[in-house]
Amino acid sequence: MAKYVSGFSKLSKSDKINWIVDTYFSNNQDAKTILKQYWNTNIKLQNLHDEFIENTITNYYLPLGVAPNFLINGKHYTIPMAIEESSVVAAASKAAKFWLDRGGFKAEVISTTKIGQVHFMYNGNVELLKSYFEFIKPQLLSDTKSITKNMEKRGGGILDIELVDKTKSLDNYYQLHASFDTQDAMGANFINSCLEQFAKTFKDNANGFKNMNSDDLVIVMSILSNYVPNCLVRTEVSCKVSELNEDENIAPEDFANKFLQAIQIAEVEPYRAVTHNKGIMNGIDAVVLATGNDFRAVEAGVHAFASRNGSYTSLTHASVNDGIFKFWMEIPLALGTIGGLTNLHPLVKLSLELLGKPSAKELMQIVAVAGLAQNFAALRSLTTTGIQQGHMKMHLMNILNQFNANDDEKKTLVEHFKTNVVTHSSVVEAIEKLRQ
Repeated sequence: MAKYVSGFSKLSKSDKINWIVDTYFSNNQDAKTILKQYWNTNIKLQNLHDEFIENTITNYYLPLGVAPNFLINGKHYTIPMAIEESSVVAAASKAAKFWLDRGGFKAEVISTTKIGQVHFMYNGNVELLKSYFEFIKPQLLSDTKSITKNMEKRGGGILDIELVDKTKSLDNYYQLHASFDTQDAMGANFINSCLEQFAKTFKDNANGFKNMNSDDLVIVMSILSNYVPNCLVRTEVSCKVSELNEDENIAPEDFANKFLQAIQIAEVEPYRAVTHNKGIMNGIDAVVLATGNDFRAVEAGVHAFASRNGSYTSLTHASVNDGIFKFWMEIPLALGTIGGLTNLHPLVKLSLELLGKPSAKELMQIVAVAGLAQNFAALRSLTTTGIQQGHMKMHLMNILNQFNANDDEKKTLVEHFKTNVVTHSSVVEAIEKLRQ
């Protein structure tokens, strides 16, 4: 039975584990063994992992795979992907190989502007507030010079600050709405530091301006936004419809028509669009995670972007004009290749080196391509053989491992299911029959 614990964060790692296993597990020795078997035997490396977050008790492993044969803007890539879901890496690899001989993927960064806001309440004279903002704006910028000087050396910094009146949405609510260029850094800490200085300068100097009363101005919070519709990347593939001929069971023209219809359904039906976009994020999240970026921020921003016109819709689009099939996506991605885990986590550094040590803009292109490839692979399966055939064949090994199949059993059953439909029940039946 759970119980209250005081000062847990101050306990040693061993004492934390002892309290957890003694409190929550009937077989505390088994629980302790599981936790400790995932510790890294390299003490220095384990200490590094322990300090990434608070109250670390062990490491939670995800497979790190690679999807080769991506041709992006004429350059070859092998893309690292950290993910647990069966068939994602295989699907990305298959899509990469398909488009390799059809010109590959094209990608371009449209813009890289990121947003941060100081949210505040003000119940005084609106015109006086506007006048005060124009007066204090140069000082807002000058007071952050110590924060921005290094970013400015790299070509980034604060782009602009605006006063935004939101009182039609919420009484007395205003914003200092700031735009930033953070170059190769994701920039969250940089943006938040600037915003907190804006808030301090804005509040501290209010009483010195005309008959402004600082008591009328209440800072609520200062925080970046993960909605980045102006940090945008576009990626596409295209070929003659006649070249969509890899599947002999469906004519290229019929495949193109079904593919377009599948996209159109995702554009108008939110229930389908959510799953459709989740498939895109299978590819995106896996690369974002492998490169030490914030996949939760990316997810939030992407799904907000998918709803920007008032209803949730597909992120990808397709067309056929004059016999040319085109498939494309524009997506917001705020990514970094310096700072944070990119300089600390050994596998993140390895992943970035595998990609040729890309700039943030290049990484945006790579990540977007991974998402488009994943969506192409999924729609290709859905509109031809169905999604389960390929997915369940990849899931076969997970089922066999659940039943502790040995190497000989795995070899026999993998061969068996090359020509038989994989379902959980059919695998169970086959392994039980084999063991009789």
